[in-house]
Amino acid sequence: MNTITAAITAVGAYVPDFVLTNKALEAMVDTNDEWITSRTGIKERRILKEEGKGTSFLAIKAAQNLLAKANIDPLEIDLLIMATATPDMPVASTGVYVATEIGATNAFAYDLQAACSSFLFGMSTAAAYIESGRYKKVLLIGADKMSSIVDYTDRSTCIIFGDGAGAVLFEPNYEGLGLQDEYLRSDGIGRDFLKIDAGGSINPTSLETVKENRHNIIQDGKTVFKYAVTNMADSSELILKRNNLTNEDVDWLVPHQANKRIIDATANRMNLEDSKVLMNIEKYGNTTSATLPLVLSDFEHLFKKGDTIILAAFGGGFTWGSIYLKWAYDKK
Repeated sequence: MNTITAAITAVGAYVPDFVLTNKALEAMVDTNDEWITSRTGIKERRILKEEGKGTSFLAIKAAQNLLAKANIDPLEIDLLIMATATPDMPVASTGVYVATEIGATNAFAYDLQAACSSFLFGMSTAAAYIESGRYKKVLLIGADKMSSIVDYTDRSTCIIFGDGAGAVLFEPNYEGLGLQDEYLRSDGIGRDFLKIDAGGSINPTSLETVKENRHNIIQDGKTVFKYAVTNMADSSELILKRNNLTNEDVDWLVPHQANKRIIDATANRMNLEDSKVLMNIEKYGNTTSATLPLVLSDFEHLFKKGDTIILAAFGGGFTWGSIYLKWAYDKK
């Protein structure tokens, strides 16, 4: 029996229509376009403005885009994994709702949360299900409505985050393509540096927590930046060495889109030329769980069957890692 590997066979994406530019932010907080661009690489981000629509709306749109492009019957989906840091609501799984809404009623579904590394960790999980031989089609969606947890009077966070969703389909491959190796790590030391302070079991929602504005994301930017630069670069370099790959062997780097300086540091550690480093951070900002699949979707037209792709991410908690992937198809 041939060895089963887990390959990405289709991608989809969705971003809201509303564009929040750096110029618009200048009227909201003490900042300016030059400062934001020079420090983050972000020029604009998309925001889901419609009342009553949450992360599930973004995820459904991305999934529908994938299913339509690949001409796949949703009833064929065995499993849906929802990577998100901003679920629609506590307890009731966003992924379960998304699966039902797209017609994937033969699939079981659940949410996976590892902050900005959620999609990367989800890739590992989806691949394991495929490699087990029990499942044939696993839909992995990364989606976040970050605007729902951002304080737009806090210039340290509101300039960074945007809303969006991306999706990939994993299927069995017998040519040795797909996910080749992974290096995934976490460290609880990061718990206090990037978080939402209230609304969980330690500090449940109360009048006081609402009045004190403790339900939005906060971060110690300098500390997060330092850990992100070190760990994303280290993990990417390690996965190359472990697989006897050189910079010449790598066709594309798909990095988490949190900060252009972090991406540059990772690429420099890998000794990659700029043309191999894929970025769309200037258009979307940091969409957390959606950054990696949005990059895959935006640059799908460049990928060729057999291309070597390194994906890397870093997120709150802390969580981080890299994945070595062989691309499985040429775009039709």
